[in-house]
Amino acid sequence: MSAADDQPVLSEGLSVNESLVIPRGELDMRATRSSGAGGQHVNKTSSRVEISWNVKSSRALNDEQRERLLSRLASRLSDEGVIRIVASDTRSQLRNREAAEKRLAETIARALVIQKKRKPTRRPRAADEARLSKKKKHSERKRERQRPITD
Repeated sequence: MSAADDQPVLSEGLSVNESLVIPRGELDMRATRSSGAGGQHVNKTSSRVEISWNVKSSRALNDEQRERLLSRLASRLSDEGVIRIVASDTRSQLRNREAAEKRLAETIARALVIQKKRKPTRRPRAADEARLSKKKKHSERKRERQRPITD
């Protein structure tokens, strides 16, 4: 992993890949109280971070990227086209924000990857012949085990 991969966060925006940077103004961040164990600390601090980003109205995407994200992330998007990432892994709001931003960048980057079309390959003739030969031997073995037919 390169140094650029470790730091998807830039001051002007969230860097997803070399061709896409999401402007900070398009990210909606909210800090809330975390749930679960943690005693007094969890009851008085808002360390859970929720980041929302609207794919449909983003100016950072071209039409092709937008269509790809809308189709590949359809199950994760709201009806308005908003993706929501939540992080409450640590007790630190700053670290949770960094984790949420990193998860958002990774999710978007994975969805933007264009899958290679699979080229179907043919089975080798020898494989077909070996399969048929094995089948004949198995059939012969079964036939030999049968009782002879007497008339």
